[in-house]
Amino acid sequence: MIARLTGKLALKNPDEILLDVGGVGYQVFIPLSTFYELPERGELITLQIYTAMRENAIELFGFLTLKEKEIFKLLLNVSKIGPKLSLNILSGIACDDLTAALASGDILKLRGIPGIGQKTAERMILELKDKVPKAQAAAGQDVALPGELFDDALSALLNLGYKRPNAERAVKRAITEAGRDTHLEEIIRLSLKYIAL
Repeated sequence: MIARLTGKLALKNPDEILLDVGGVGYQVFIPLSTFYELPERGELITLQIYTAMRENAIELFGFLTLKEKEIFKLLLNVSKIGPKLSLNILSGIACDDLTAALASGDILKLRGIPGIGQKTAERMILELKDKVPKAQAAAGQDVALPGELFDDALSALLNLGYKRPNAERAVKRAITEAGRDTHLEEIIRLSLKYIAL
């Protein structure tokens, strides 16, 4: 099973990309949340991959963060929700908003997602309410970023004059991809790379 891919972004569309990994082009389906964070074509990226195997096809679904991948896998546990609908759900609502709606039983918020009706929303809550904390824990570094490393890198970017929302997003992405054991200098370097995209 393919769990992660690193390669050059050869082509990007809102629902799929073509990732060039050592001369092999992988078609990877993505949610809008990942699409909005993609770099320019030709840039190197790393995606968390979920491999879906069917009788007549193997499909790859990619995410910039482990949190998105874990929530995607969680949604697949709901009856009548397959990979494409799971991707559609992640395109229609932020991960944190989705998990909050599932945990609190907020049917109205879930019904606001395109393609999700009353019965599907009820099924999602019934089948996932108790599984949300486990999925968040499985995502590890996406749930609780190492505070000191995050704060120090964010402070460095703010001191350089970058706006807080952009700086936070860049630092989170840098820590997610590099890992929590990476040195501060490397996190700042990666953050500067992502904030410039």
